[in-house]
Amino acid sequence: MDLTMRKMIGLILFFIAIGMVLMILVHNRLVGLIITSLLLFVGYNCFCDGW
Repeated sequence: MDLTMRKMIGLILFFIAIGMVLMILVHNRLVGLIITSLLLFVGYNCFCDGW
């Protein structure tokens, strides 16, 4: 596994952890679902060069 793949996996795991902490702090499931959907959309567009 090359270095860029390790960095990408590390970044993904870091943001998963941030998301888990955010969901602990946000007690409303609807707000959490909206935030998660928005971040998934932005992340997909950034990763696939959609913008």
